[in-house]
Amino acid sequence: MRTLTIEPLTQEAFAPFGDVIETDGRDHFMINNGSTRRYHQLATVDTAELGDKAIISIFSAEALEMPLTIRMLERHPRGSQAFIPLLGNPFLIVVAPIGDEPVSGLVRAFRTNGRQGINYHRGVWHHPVLTIEKRDDFLVVDRSGVGHNCDEHYFTEEQLMVLSPNQ
Repeated sequence: MRTLTIEPLTQEAFAPFGDVIETDGRDHFMINNGSTRRYHQLATVDTAELGDKAIISIFSAEALEMPLTIRMLERHPRGSQAFIPLLGNPFLIVVAPIGDEPVSGLVRAFRTNGRQGINYHRGVWHHPVLTIEKRDDFLVVDRSGVGHNCDEHYFTEEQLMVLSPNQ
């Protein structure tokens, strides 16, 4: 079984999968009579169909037992999906490139610094939210509309991977 190496989350490393939502190193401009920095358009909400809506939700996640065997990934073919941590805790991300199904050998893992959010591009394979803390909350921006928008892929025994946040 392959052990995933957890990489620090950076704009460059995560670019094939989506956007890193953070202010560090990002351009801004002043608004509100100079009292507020606006870090403009850190990510774009992508919806596939006319009539789709961008929605905002809060996910309250429970930690999974680690080390974790990665048995499945999901994707959202009709819209992007953003996760912004509300409690300032680092969290884990497991992704694979866009394709008809995820390729086990191309799966990557990242750890946020607790001040970063992420926006999965439409169609990117990813594991459901992976909190490191016992319980964590996330602001989620994604799509609402007609049509199926969640595909799941389960790996064969030979393709399984293990994730351990203590590496």
